[in-house]
Amino acid sequence: MGKFRGWHIVAGIAAMLLAGIFGTAMGLNNTATYLASGVAFVAVSLWVDSRISRRRSAAGPGQDLGQDLGQDAKPALDADPSKREG
Repeated sequence: MGKFRGWHIVAGIAAMLLAGIFGTAMGLNNTATYLASGVAFVAVSLWVDSRISRRRSAAGPGQDLGQDLGQDAKPALDADPSKREG
């Protein structure tokens, strides 16, 4: 099981719920509340994703921030190399 990489989605869903609650409390109709929730989801998820990727790139390769770089960096091994010869 790998590390969880969906924090930007979780943050976007939380922003979507919060925008829906605020839109309903302000008296917006359902269409406006839905549109505002979608915009909040996209904005927050992209912002969180950029913050996470900045943090990973600032640490540099080889430093552990909760990701397993060693496993993903290896090339795939072919089980039967004789297919490529000849």
